[in-house]
Amino acid sequence: METGNQTKVLYFILQGFSQDSEHQLILFCLFLSMYLITVLGNLLIILAITSDSHLHTPMYFFLSNLSLADICFASTTIPKMLVNIQTQSKAISYAGCITQVCFFMVFGGMDTFLLTMMAYDRFVAICHPLHYTLTMNSHLCVLLVLLSWFISVGYSLAQILLTLRLSFCANWEIPHFYCELAQALTLACSDTLINHIVFHMVTGLLGIVSLHWNSFSYIRIVSSILRIPSADGKYKAFSTCGSHLSTVSLFYGTGLGVYLSSDAPPWWGIIASVMYTVVTPMLNPFIYSLRNKDVKGALGRLLHPAAPCP
Repeated sequence: METGNQTKVLYFILQGFSQDSEHQLILFCLFLSMYLITVLGNLLIILAITSDSHLHTPMYFFLSNLSLADICFASTTIPKMLVNIQTQSKAISYAGCITQVCFFMVFGGMDTFLLTMMAYDRFVAICHPLHYTLTMNSHLCVLLVLLSWFISVGYSLAQILLTLRLSFCANWEIPHFYCELAQALTLACSDTLINHIVFHMVTGLLGIVSLHWNSFSYIRIVSSILRIPSADGKYKAFSTCGSHLSTVSLFYGTGLGVYLSSDAPPWWGIIASVMYTVVTPMLNPFIYSLRNKDVKGALGRLLHPAAPCP
């Protein structure tokens, strides 16, 4: 039942980070630098993969989509945060908040699906190499990505429609630097039981299924690598999967922190969210380029076109 003291919400207040004005310039420069690195690094990965025919394989097809999702994921929250720091304003419109929640769930879901697909790709390549070409064909890869987009967008729209029916009380302050859905739901005067059920059920299901599949895949991958007789073969296999495992660990570790931070102190949720939404997308290009000879070679040819091909 809806209670009294309700009004039509026009904007929310994002409490953000430090209230001290002398820290605002430092925060602005820090997050602007991280955002530019994120966009430039992931854009270079996409350009390197699309311009190099040697990288037109399922693994790098998923990687290019992951880089695109990371750019969009970071762009969902960081630009608005930078504007608020620069203008000394903490307001975000109601429509802007709903839009931010929508895209946050879409691109966060895409990251989850793409990392799961990349784990499956490495699982087939190492554990069933003779069936790799037949199994990981281009039609299946495109279908998996399109299906992931469909599920992510569908869930996001369903959650947004459930949120639009809510009425909000006079307190519109969100203790975060972006419109985090769980925090926004606590400000509603309407009954949010259905919203919480859908949110925790879908988020928990996707997280548990993808995490279990990633864990299963990499356990099987490691056990298969350990059976390789040559030390050189083991090194090549580990170097190929090491970047994926690093990204999966970083993504799920920080994502779990965000998911569990709803009952934790506000500062813990902010730290976990910064790691999840800012640091992880920024580090992914370094993880994949520094530990992958093929990507490093493609980047070198992209930045130095006159260089001879190996």
